[in-house]
Amino acid sequence: MKRSTVFDCSVIDLPKIENRAGNITPLHGGLNLPFEIKRVFYSYDIPGGEARGAHAHKECHQFLVAAGGSFEVVLDDGINKRTVLLNRPFYGLHIPPGIWASEQGFSSGSICLVLTSHGYDEKDYIRNYDDFLKLMADDT
Repeated sequence: MKRSTVFDCSVIDLPKIENRAGNITPLHGGLNLPFEIKRVFYSYDIPGGEARGAHAHKECHQFLVAAGGSFEVVLDDGINKRTVLLNRPFYGLHIPPGIWASEQGFSSGSICLVLTSHGYDEKDYIRNYDDFLKLMADDT
């Protein structure tokens, strides 16, 4: 697993095609996303005060967009932490492998759109924070 830091996570300004009938933001893997898209899913109807995510990936890249509403993404590389607010549908956050990420502070009616570089594979997930810290310490 490549050792990533929270500073490798980047907010990407996405194209916005404006029209009086409504705006469109196209997403293209390998073009305005730094990977080819293999999976798309979204979280919604998240109760106030709940947190989502709270895991890291060994190989999978993720790209998060606040398709509706807003939320914060807390990024952690085992040494540094960084919080990013997503609140516009034309900005997305790229999270490379090796970053512990959790989403929190969801506004009412928010939608978290996630695009990934890999299909779902439970073996790629690190779901225990202590295991994540050990793996990061072993990588140094």
